[in-house]
Amino acid sequence: MNDNGVCIVTGAFGYTGRHITRRLLDRGYRVRTLTSRRRSDEEFGGRVDVYPFNFDAPDELVQSMQGADMLFNTYWIRFERGGMTFEKAVKNSLALISAAEQAGVRRIVHISIANPSIDSPFPYYSGKARVEKAILESRLSYAIVRPCVIFGDKGILINNIAWFLRHTPVFGVPGSGKYGISPVFVEDVADLAVDLARKDENIVLDAVGPETFEFNDLLLTMKKTLQSRTLIMHLPPAAAIFAAGIIGKLLGDVILTKDEVGELMSGLLVSSSPPTCAMRLSDWMDANKDWLGKSYMSEIGSRRR
Repeated sequence: MNDNGVCIVTGAFGYTGRHITRRLLDRGYRVRTLTSRRRSDEEFGGRVDVYPFNFDAPDELVQSMQGADMLFNTYWIRFERGGMTFEKAVKNSLALISAAEQAGVRRIVHISIANPSIDSPFPYYSGKARVEKAILESRLSYAIVRPCVIFGDKGILINNIAWFLRHTPVFGVPGSGKYGISPVFVEDVADLAVDLARKDENIVLDAVGPETFEFNDLLLTMKKTLQSRTLIMHLPPAAAIFAAGIIGKLLGDVILTKDEVGELMSGLLVSSSPPTCAMRLSDWMDANKDWLGKSYMSEIGSRRR
């Protein structure tokens, strides 16, 4: 990555993309973002040029990437909603890769997921694998970063588990809870992505923190940190999904999907790779316990309650 060159970040106002963008600006790079959000660049003081995704206008998508050296891609969806499907997310991702090639972008740093597989029964994981395959077959130099579960400021999953442990008498766990989770700090992921951008070799790397928890142990650690008295109750997966659906309707959000329960219970949220990132979730929770989980963070609209 050339010093003071132009970098494109998809979703610079989103979660991981925001941290990547901040690091690029701090290091003197010029940043453009491709985004679906209709908002101005308030967070970065007007230092980020904002373009729409233009997936349906390939020539305009290519034009928005002209002159850029690097593409940091965080684009994806958590679940299907409002006509947006995983199949469409794959199609849009392939359009991004093709546009980057045509625009002469040199290198892509792609935020993927640990344990992707084209044969996965879960479209989130099979779709991620298809996008990775397209990157590997492209003319772009690449670094593919694979986190499992990302935590940190504005991280919805860990915050909302903490919210339930603070505000509800019972927390329902699908199945035995003996499946694992490998959390990684969002700022460590951003550091890793920007550092890998400066390299020339192609690389595929899991982003892994120093701790892996059994889900039961994660909940006990969180309860202790938050001084929660919530009862942990193990439920049949179908019952947990049903309960999450009811609570989701009350909160106007999607709490947990059937696929997410299957992914968790299948061990897909655990990385077998050695740690590549430094921050421990247990240390971070202890340092942030005064605010963690006090407000609910909504996936739909990113609202707080």
